[in-house]
Amino acid sequence: MELPEAMRTLLIDTATSLHGASRRRFMAQTVDRLGLGQREARQLLGWTRDTIRKGLHELRSGVTCLDAFSARGRKPAEFHLPQLRADVEAIVQEHCQTDPTFQTTRRFCRLSAAEVRRQLIASKGYADSQLPTIQTITTKLNAWGFHLRKVAKCRPQKKSRKPTPFSIN
Repeated sequence: MELPEAMRTLLIDTATSLHGASRRRFMAQTVDRLGLGQREARQLLGWTRDTIRKGLHELRSGVTCLDAFSARGRKPAEFHLPQLRADVEAIVQEHCQTDPTFQTTRRFCRLSAAEVRRQLIASKGYADSQLPTIQTITTKLNAWGFHLRKVAKCRPQKKSRKPTPFSIN
């Protein structure tokens, strides 16, 4: 089957402007109404046969398939290095200190993320290219409850000038 160039352009532009289930539905309805097969639609319009097949199935069954957008993307560092958290905690644990004023339950770590990364390479045998960046290690340490801040010592209270009967305002 031959389609006029204007019709092909319109169908392709419409399909690219839609996303997800609405795109699949449009593709399936177009193929169904024009009487095209999946291979013909692939050749004429450049659409993927799998997408057309999924759209036709949704059209026949009436059930819309959900897209797993949350499963896409980059996996966290712990996925690639399952021992990373245990090794980081082993290094950081001996350098941690609780809040000296006991106002919070936070654990403060005197090590920097760069130092944690250096010790992972030196003592735990990780390769430099294998480990995440310093910024990622900082984020992971904060998420795991280790806060990379200098431990504030108990400071004496500031001397305040209390008004005395002889002071001039």
